[in-house]
Amino acid sequence: MPNRVLDDIVRHLHAGYPMEACGFLSGPEGAWNTPDSVDVIAFHPMANTAESAVYYTIDPLAQMALEDTLDDAGHEIVGVVHSHTHSEPFPSPTDVDTAVSENWHYVIVSFKREAPEVRSYRIADKLVREEPVVIIDD
Repeated sequence: MPNRVLDDIVRHLHAGYPMEACGFLSGPEGAWNTPDSVDVIAFHPMANTAESAVYYTIDPLAQMALEDTLDDAGHEIVGVVHSHTHSEPFPSPTDVDTAVSENWHYVIVSFKREAPEVRSYRIADKLVREEPVVIIDD
Protein backbone atom coordinates (compact mmCIF):
# COMPACT_ATOMS: atom_id res chain seq x y z
CA MET A 1 0.00 0.00 0.00
CA PRO A 2 1.24 3.49 -0.70
CA ASN A 3 2.71 5.43 2.20
CA ARG A 4 0.03 8.13 1.79
CA VAL A 5 -2.71 5.51 2.30
CA LEU A 6 -1.09 4.29 5.50
CA ASP A 7 -0.85 7.90 6.69
CA ASP A 8 -4.58 8.39 5.94
CA ILE A 9 -5.42 5.20 7.86
CA VAL A 10 -3.40 6.04 10.96
CA ARG A 11 -4.69 9.64 11.00
CA HIS A 12 -8.35 8.52 10.85
CA LEU A 13 -7.98 5.72 13.37
CA HIS A 14 -6.04 7.92 15.78
CA ALA A 15 -8.72 10.63 15.52
CA GLY A 16 -11.32 8.07 16.61
CA TYR A 17 -9.37 7.07 19.72
CA PRO A 18 -10.37 5.90 22.35
CA MET A 19 -13.16 4.34 20.28
CA GLU A 20 -12.40 1.84 17.55
CA ALA A 21 -12.34 3.53 14.17
CA CYS A 22 -12.73 1.93 10.76
CA GLY A 23 -12.83 2.25 7.00
CA PHE A 24 -12.41 0.41 3.74
CA LEU A 25 -9.52 -0.15 1.36
CA SER A 26 -10.11 0.02 -2.37
CA GLY A 27 -8.20 -1.43 -5.27
CA PRO A 28 -8.64 -2.17 -8.96
CA GLU A 29 -11.76 -4.11 -9.92
CA GLY A 30 -11.03 -7.83 -9.91
CA ALA A 31 -8.07 -7.39 -7.57
CA TRP A 32 -9.31 -10.29 -5.44
CA ASN A 33 -8.46 -12.59 -8.35
CA THR A 34 -4.84 -12.31 -7.18
CA PRO A 35 -5.42 -13.33 -3.57
CA ASP A 36 -1.79 -13.28 -2.43
CA SER A 37 -1.29 -9.62 -3.24
CA VAL A 38 -3.38 -6.57 -4.00
CA ASP A 39 -2.62 -3.00 -4.98
CA VAL A 40 -4.38 -0.69 -2.55
CA ILE A 41 -5.46 2.55 -4.20
CA ALA A 42 -7.12 4.41 -1.35
CA PHE A 43 -8.47 4.35 2.19
CA HIS A 44 -12.11 5.36 2.71
CA PRO A 45 -12.84 6.44 6.30
CA MET A 46 -16.14 5.28 7.74
CA ALA A 47 -17.95 6.07 10.98
CA ASN A 48 -18.04 3.41 13.66
CA THR A 49 -21.78 3.43 14.20
CA ALA A 50 -21.34 1.25 17.31
CA GLU A 51 -19.39 4.09 18.96
CA SER A 52 -17.52 1.41 20.94
CA ALA A 53 -13.97 0.96 22.18
CA VAL A 54 -14.16 -2.82 21.69
CA TYR A 55 -15.87 -3.37 18.32
CA TYR A 56 -16.98 -1.53 15.21
CA THR A 57 -19.90 -1.53 12.83
CA ILE A 58 -20.27 0.28 9.53
CA ASP A 59 -23.56 1.60 8.22
CA PRO A 60 -24.54 -0.72 5.35
CA LEU A 61 -26.01 2.21 3.40
CA ALA A 62 -22.67 4.04 3.60
CA GLN A 63 -20.93 0.88 2.39
CA MET A 64 -23.36 0.53 -0.52
CA ALA A 65 -22.84 4.18 -1.50
CA LEU A 66 -19.07 3.66 -1.47
CA GLU A 67 -19.41 0.48 -3.55
CA ASP A 68 -21.46 2.40 -6.15
CA THR A 69 -18.87 5.19 -6.30
CA LEU A 70 -15.99 2.73 -6.60
CA ASP A 71 -17.81 0.70 -9.26
CA ASP A 72 -18.22 3.83 -11.39
CA ALA A 73 -14.44 4.33 -11.19
CA GLY A 74 -13.60 0.69 -11.98
CA HIS A 75 -12.52 0.00 -8.41
CA GLU A 76 -13.86 -2.14 -5.57
CA ILE A 77 -13.51 -2.73 -1.86
CA VAL A 78 -10.54 -5.03 -1.25
CA GLY A 79 -10.42 -4.86 2.51
CA VAL A 80 -11.49 -3.34 5.77
CA VAL A 81 -9.38 -1.55 8.36
CA HIS A 82 -10.08 -1.00 12.02
CA SER A 83 -8.24 -0.12 15.17
CA HIS A 84 -7.65 -2.05 18.34
CA THR A 85 -7.32 0.65 20.95
CA HIS A 86 -5.82 -1.42 23.78
CA SER A 87 -5.19 -4.90 22.41
CA GLU A 88 -2.86 -6.70 20.04
CA PRO A 89 -3.22 -6.24 16.26
CA PHE A 90 -4.77 -9.70 15.86
CA PRO A 91 -8.38 -10.46 14.88
CA SER A 92 -10.66 -10.89 17.87
CA PRO A 93 -13.30 -13.62 17.92
CA THR A 94 -15.80 -10.92 16.92
CA ASP A 95 -13.60 -9.91 13.97
CA VAL A 96 -13.44 -13.53 12.82
CA ASP A 97 -17.18 -14.10 13.25
CA THR A 98 -18.10 -10.95 11.31
CA ALA A 99 -15.61 -11.39 8.44
CA VAL A 100 -17.54 -10.55 5.29
CA SER A 101 -15.48 -12.03 2.49
CA GLU A 102 -12.60 -14.47 2.27
CA ASN A 103 -11.32 -12.28 -0.58
CA TRP A 104 -10.90 -9.21 1.63
CA HIS A 105 -7.78 -8.15 3.48
CA TYR A 106 -8.44 -7.42 7.16
CA VAL A 107 -6.05 -4.74 8.39
CA ILE A 108 -5.79 -4.01 12.10
CA VAL A 109 -3.91 -1.09 13.60
CA SER A 110 -3.16 -1.43 17.30
CA PHE A 111 -2.59 1.57 19.55
CA LYS A 112 -1.60 -0.64 22.49
CA ARG A 113 2.02 0.53 22.36
CA GLU A 114 3.65 3.88 21.76
CA ALA A 115 3.83 3.49 17.97
CA PRO A 116 0.89 2.14 15.94
CA GLU A 117 1.32 -1.49 14.82
CA VAL A 118 -0.16 -2.49 11.46
CA ARG A 119 -0.97 -6.10 10.55
CA SER A 120 -3.04 -7.65 7.77
CA TYR A 121 -4.90 -10.94 7.66
CA ARG A 122 -7.02 -13.13 5.44
CA ILE A 123 -9.97 -14.77 7.16
CA ALA A 124 -11.64 -17.77 5.52
CA ASP A 125 -13.81 -20.41 7.14
CA LYS A 126 -12.97 -18.92 10.57
CA LEU A 127 -9.26 -19.49 9.93
CA VAL A 128 -6.93 -16.51 10.28
CA ARG A 129 -3.77 -16.22 8.19
CA GLU A 130 -1.41 -13.27 8.58
CA GLU A 131 -0.04 -11.71 5.41
CA PRO A 132 2.74 -9.18 4.88
CA VAL A 133 2.01 -5.47 4.68
CA VAL A 134 4.25 -3.82 2.11
CA ILE A 135 4.45 -0.03 2.22
CA ILE A 136 5.67 1.68 -0.94
CA ASP A 137 6.80 5.25 -1.47
CA ASP A 138 4.46 7.28 -3.60
